[in-house]
Amino acid sequence: MKRYLSRLVALVLVVAIALTGCSSSSTGLVGNYRQDTLTALDSLRAAIELPDDAPDKAEAQSKARQSINEYISRYRRDGSVANLSSFSTMRTALNSLAGYYSSYPNRPLPQKLKDRLEQEFRQVERAIRRGA
Repeated sequence: MKRYLSRLVALVLVVAIALTGCSSSSTGLVGNYRQDTLTALDSLRAAIELPDDAPDKAEAQSKARQSINEYISRYRRDGSVANLSSFSTMRTALNSLAGYYSSYPNRPLPQKLKDRLEQEFRQVERAIRRGA
């Protein structure tokens, strides 16, 4: 009886872990590279464009960090997108933003960084449209 009970508990744990792993993304990523890239761009733009005195600025930055982490962890090892120009440009922009957020969490983004990020975001969108 003890053997069956331990097997049942193991089975329940495996099913629970599998279902947890299959749950939907909290940042809206669905597994389609083009759609996920545009979703990530929209959420990052929203976080960047918030005024510095906005009451939900810290929450938006936290959500942006989570979006960056999830996006990079999903596509970093995907060989089908690793060589795309849109992915390399997106990775550069995300690394810049994540680096700033971790180094200066309480400071507003400088205008120079905002301008560069917006330029890189536009490059990513153009590359996505042409399929690269």
